[in-house]
Amino acid sequence: MAGMTRSPSRTPSTWSVAPEPFDSPAAAALWRAYYTEVSDRWYQVHEGRTTDPDELEREIAARTGSEFAAPTGVLLVARHDGEAGGTAGVRMLDATTGELSRVFVRPDLRGRGAAPLLLTAAEAAARELGARTLILDTRGDLVEARALYARHGYEETAAHNDDPYAEHWFRKELTG
Repeated sequence: MAGMTRSPSRTPSTWSVAPEPFDSPAAAALWRAYYTEVSDRWYQVHEGRTTDPDELEREIAARTGSEFAAPTGVLLVARHDGEAGGTAGVRMLDATTGELSRVFVRPDLRGRGAAPLLLTAAEAAARELGARTLILDTRGDLVEARALYARHGYEETAAHNDDPYAEHWFRKELTG
C-alpha cells in the first residue's frame, strides 16, 4: 500500500504503509514516541509536568504490542521516503469487531498525508482479519485525533470499555 502526497513545500513525498512485527526496531521506536507524547500531554494538562522517566519506561515495557500479532492483529508502519514515520494497530475483539489503536504520526511528518493512509490501510487490514466494524477510544485532549476520525467516517458512540483514560468512543462500519 503506498501513496504519493505533497508536502507543504510542494515537493513530492512518498509514503508507504505495510505490516511490521510489533517488536521491530521501527515499531518500538514509534511506540516510544507515541506513548511519550500522549503521556506527557496528559500530565501537562492535568498536573503541569511531563511524565516521570521511571513511569514512562515501565509503561512502555509493559505494553509490548503483542496484541497486534497474527492471526488476530496487525501493526502497520508508515514510512516516508523509507523512514518510519507513523503507525496504526488493529486487534480483533471478536469475530467481526476490530479495535483501532496506536494511530500516530511523528510530529515532524504531520500534515503530509500519512494519517489518512494509515486509516485506510488499517481498515483494509481489519477487513482481511474479518472485521465488519472498527471501534476505538481516545481522550478529550487529543482533539486532532477526534477530528481525524470524524473526517474519515467514524461516529462517536456510547462507551464500549471502562478504560480510565478513555473519554470518547468511536465506531465505523466497514464496507467493501
